[in-house]
Amino acid sequence: MEDILNFLQTGVGPAALLVIRILVPLLALYVSWRCYTSFKSGQRRRDPVVMLVEEASGTEFPVLYWENSIGRAKSCDICLPDAAVSRDHAVFMRREEGWFICDTGSKGGVAVNGRKVTDRKLVNIGDRITLGSFTLTLRNASQAPVQKRRIFTSILREAASPFKLMFAATLCHVLMAFQACFAGEGFHPAALLPEAGVFLMGWGLFAWSMGYMHRVSFEIETVGYLLSGMGVNLLAGFQLSGVKTQLAALFMGVLLFCFLIWFMGDMDRVARFRLPIGVGALCLFVLNLVLGTVTHGAKNWIYIGPISIQPSEFIKIAFVFVGTSTLDRLQTKKNMTEFLVFTGACVGFLFLMRDLGAAIIFFATFLIIAFMRSGSVRTIILILAAAAFGVFLVLTFMPYVADRFSAWGHVWEDPYDSGIQQTRVMTYMASGGLFGIGLGKGCLKYVFAADSDLAFGLLCEEQGVLLGFLVILTIALFILYARSDVTRSRSTFFSIGACAAAGMLLFQTCLNVFGVTDLLPLTGVTLPFISAGGSSMVSVWGLLAFLKASDERTYAARRSGRHGVAAPPPPPPAQRKSSQAPPQPSARRRPSEPPPPPPPRRKPPENPPQRPKHAAPPAGDMEDIYS
Repeated sequence: MEDILNFLQTGVGPAALLVIRILVPLLALYVSWRCYTSFKSGQRRRDPVVMLVEEASGTEFPVLYWENSIGRAKSCDICLPDAAVSRDHAVFMRREEGWFICDTGSKGGVAVNGRKVTDRKLVNIGDRITLGSFTLTLRNASQAPVQKRRIFTSILREAASPFKLMFAATLCHVLMAFQACFAGEGFHPAALLPEAGVFLMGWGLFAWSMGYMHRVSFEIETVGYLLSGMGVNLLAGFQLSGVKTQLAALFMGVLLFCFLIWFMGDMDRVARFRLPIGVGALCLFVLNLVLGTVTHGAKNWIYIGPISIQPSEFIKIAFVFVGTSTLDRLQTKKNMTEFLVFTGACVGFLFLMRDLGAAIIFFATFLIIAFMRSGSVRTIILILAAAAFGVFLVLTFMPYVADRFSAWGHVWEDPYDSGIQQTRVMTYMASGGLFGIGLGKGCLKYVFAADSDLAFGLLCEEQGVLLGFLVILTIALFILYARSDVTRSRSTFFSIGACAAAGMLLFQTCLNVFGVTDLLPLTGVTLPFISAGGSSMVSVWGLLAFLKASDERTYAARRSGRHGVAAPPPPPPAQRKSSQAPPQPSARRRPSEPPPPPPPRRKPPENPPQRPKHAAPPAGDMEDIYS
């Protein structure tokens, strides 16, 4: 210990700490970027898995997605130009049992092999689907996929090792924790204990996902582990005694993440629980109004002994659940009345609680979900006009709301009262420079809410503006993760959920960062993964589950064995029918009768047909691509 202190008193010690602060953003940049490129390279090519062939003309309609809309409208995935076909006639979708066709309220109806469909109908290879004057036959895709040339091929096509990315993220955390050991006078090795907790939870999740569940991707979890570890180590330099709550919340967030991944694995189960989840969210709002305590002007906290809970953070997850839906249900019920009423109730409760920041986040998420569900720009414009009128009424009849925005854009006119937080953040961010002054050595920690609302400023002052902007970039990449999964996810439910969750995280980040720098009014929302707050930490990991579930590789390893050896996949629907043994006669053979002769043994062909090397798998085997 004395040797370490003597070393730091020399000129080499501060230089070594500066090198560490330079390495932290470089490692974080490597992990963030390689996670994204690895995520992109691991995705399935957008090649057809099966084909729908029109018998009369021989026209082939490639089936590219897990859920495909069929209709007369040009926006449909499979467009059938026929007046007898409705604009949104049916949905052709993939589920665990095989491919299904579902009539979505068409006028002419849908028939499979001449029989009209009233509900979801399983379709096997060779079955004929009649829609209007079209008769489509389900066939396996036989053509080889077209290879497309890409720029930076060597970077995008090579998936990074999940173990190496986790190791790089852990090294980034250790370097931050080592700085926290010098936050005060002397060397304090106890600052390494929070990093030990983050290490156990992160690598425990890695062992569970990659080792026990045999999943083939770990990019989303690695990014969450990277950001959460940064937040915990930042708080360790701020106040070591307050990190226990954050670690406990991180543990519960990881458990919630695993539970939601399991829960969303069954689409029928999700559909059954959407209504109870929505009702539970509204009941939680009522409980907050009854038992909540006003803290810093907002009644958004419930105190149970030494534990404080912010219910609105958990309702964010429920809000995404209620807003999403599968494609067949979206086309059957072409209105958003239920979701619009639920959104109005949520925003109304938040205004009664005076939690304006959360109300804005909910409304922005509503716009994302509404656009993805309807695709109508006119609807969004009408909603925005109604919202603008509502804001006018609020500012007119609720003057205390306008008072909260009075300092916006004028913080330097009153830097010691209404603008004290924003002016201190901008001043200390500038003093931190590119690489900061070291964990625990900043001055912003003496300003109120430095570890929560002002966490971005604290991060920039102590670790540098470069790392602060890198955190924003990493959260912004969630949008690209969700965008990449829109056409490849197992259901429209996952596409909408991933975009809503990513948009919610990014919008909350913008409110926090722009608020503390006076580009927007200060709303008091937290910086995801970084700010102190147990409810927020649990919530962001719950939102990450939507991004993880949207990746079709997440559920691709279900058929793998317990010891990592892939079990043989079941035959596709067309082969299951033909592979069954022929029925035996019901009459029993008399003892006096001779046994029937054995069937002649068929000679195997000399050159058995083989599937081309790059041919798409047969129907029903889409999940085996990643096994």
